[in-house]
Amino acid sequence: MPGNTKTIYLTFDDGPVPEVTPWVLEQLRTYQAKATFFCIGDNVQKHPRVLAQVLAEGHAIGNHTFHHVKGWATGTAQYCEEVKACDDALAQHGVGGQTLFRPPYGRITRAQIRQLRTRTVVMWDVLTHDYNAALKAETILRGSLAAVREGSIVVFHDSRKAQKNLQGVLPRFLQQCREQGYAFNAMTW
Repeated sequence: MPGNTKTIYLTFDDGPVPEVTPWVLEQLRTYQAKATFFCIGDNVQKHPRVLAQVLAEGHAIGNHTFHHVKGWATGTAQYCEEVKACDDALAQHGVGGQTLFRPPYGRITRAQIRQLRTRTVVMWDVLTHDYNAALKAETILRGSLAAVREGSIVVFHDSRKAQKNLQGVLPRFLQQCREQGYAFNAMTW
């Protein structure tokens, strides 16, 4: 993203899930931060109340496929069906017309990109690795803070897999970035 303001774009992948997403929302409220949640359609279907809470608190929503499929291991037609199924799940729960899309694992084929050309494909420049149980929270925090800069897109995960590290990192990340003068905005384009 353009680096002309001290803004960070926080993103959360893989939710919504009731064990983690409400806690994330609480942290974001504490630090007056807005974020973009790249949702898995299956989780939207299972946990519509959590999605409603994300929306009610003014955060942006993006598509992360219905089943978190691997682009390089999925045919283009099936991949696009996964994206559409996630769109349908979001639309059933009040989110229509959004175009933000993040490919699971950050991998997508050229043919898939061509088919999804009306989308804004959102990658990142700071991957926190919060999902990696072999890493300690302190290591994740240190690496994430060292990598962040004006305009960074930072990816965390509001998932059960990332929960332990996320809880050890997110509040301190938000606090230290605020102390450095950063604001946190959702993606609205």
